[in-house]
Amino acid sequence: MIQSLSPKARTASFAAGLALAMTGLGFAAVPLYDLFCRVTGFGGTTQRFDPVAAAAEPEILSQTISVRFDANVSPELPWKFRPEHPRDTVSIGARDMAIFIAENNSAAPVVGTASFNVTPTQAGKYFTKIQCFCFTEQRLEPGQQMRMPVLFFVDPAILDDPDARDVQEITLSYTFHPVDGGKKAS
Repeated sequence: MIQSLSPKARTASFAAGLALAMTGLGFAAVPLYDLFCRVTGFGGTTQRFDPVAAAAEPEILSQTISVRFDANVSPELPWKFRPEHPRDTVSIGARDMAIFIAENNSAAPVVGTASFNVTPTQAGKYFTKIQCFCFTEQRLEPGQQMRMPVLFFVDPAILDDPDARDVQEITLSYTFHPVDGGKKAS
């Protein structure tokens, strides 16, 4: 059927098909990139704890790794945000907890949400968060201070990865951003 079309009609059909394919890829790009990052740890993306896989918890090793905690706040968010302890040494495979403290310094309720990453990036796929405040929006009333835990572990598989086995320190970094462009919560 396409061969019976004129060259201009074939070119137009090809261009229309290509435009449709590109539009479809545009819509699929964000979820596919998110999936790629979660699977590979690309860009320091951490792993999320899978309760089904919890039966096969990792072995706790005698080797330790240093974890540094970094806290940042967008200039549009009137909060103070910091880790309770900026550094911890954890046994590889063991669950651990870090506490972050946020405080609303404004006279109105404010809702924020945290983005995160892990460096070095090759360690991201071995850093698993079990529970984290970054999975939900956080609302702080005027002057309210909140302690926010992060439960995590470093997968022993990090020691089998030639690109990550020599990592001595992992940095877990959070940045809080205002929800709805910094508008105060009502």
